[in-house]
Amino acid sequence: MTILLNATPAPARDIDGKAISALVLDEVREEVEVLARQQIFPALAVLLVGEDPASEVYVRNKLLRAREVGIRSLEYRLAENASQAEVLDLIAQLNADVTVNGILVQLPLPAHIDEAAVIHAIDPIKDVDGFHRENVGGLVQGIEVLTPCTPSGCMRLLHETCGDLSGKHAVVIGRSNIVGKPMATLLLQADCSVSVVHSRSVDAPALCRLADIVVAAVGRPGLIDASWLKPGAVVIDVGINRISSESGNRLVGDVDYASARTVASAITPVPGGVGPMTIAYLLKNTLIASQLQRAVGIRQAEPAFA
Repeated sequence: MTILLNATPAPARDIDGKAISALVLDEVREEVEVLARQQIFPALAVLLVGEDPASEVYVRNKLLRAREVGIRSLEYRLAENASQAEVLDLIAQLNADVTVNGILVQLPLPAHIDEAAVIHAIDPIKDVDGFHRENVGGLVQGIEVLTPCTPSGCMRLLHETCGDLSGKHAVVIGRSNIVGKPMATLLLQADCSVSVVHSRSVDAPALCRLADIVVAAVGRPGLIDASWLKPGAVVIDVGINRISSESGNRLVGDVDYASARTVASAITPVPGGVGPMTIAYLLKNTLIASQLQRAVGIRQAEPAFA
């Protein structure tokens, strides 16, 4: 019998966001087909202000995926110099339109427009980004609300990879309103023990080395390497950073992929990990919004007294 000592551990397996997002899109498509047979047609309205090239690409991809799953997509474009009043007026019209189930305002907005005012002008039950203060508060309270798409997508990746998350220690690196905070809340709801690491944390790598699950969302390319990870940890890299190299521009995450995969058991690549899940859950949120709105309509139509 030959005994091998100091064998090199197998590299982490990739968590295939493209494949898992395809599963989510198939689920949405099937539910949309069921609704169509009832003459119900979920619709998503996307508002783009200005001509930011990255936003143009994001909007195009969102509308394309919506059409692929049978969700009716409506595109609204305003000029770069459109006033805040014009944006708010359009949102008010979409809020009042009962045929529109989801409203998404592509961020960032031009500097002269108050993003918070625009986000909070959207009817919470149509806020498919999940950024409205009522949805944020409802998420913390455990109420069924529209949840931010990227954290929701990350949770699906974790469930597909790990199964039951109960009792696992999760570390979220970053405390943004869009990813870090809702991510920590969703992990708590899945019965994880959760730590949030941020710029003021003392010895962040040591805290991360305690984690079974690491979710990185700080916007700093390659910050997290193997020295931050416990052997066998599952790593979700939310970061999308464009860097220049001798071979040209390329996208990298917040995690040093080559280093981290020598220690982790599973890791999301960038690109191809979290990104596809965000769009998939935007469309799932549109479907959920449609269901929530119908439920509200039914309750409002019922007589107050039987």
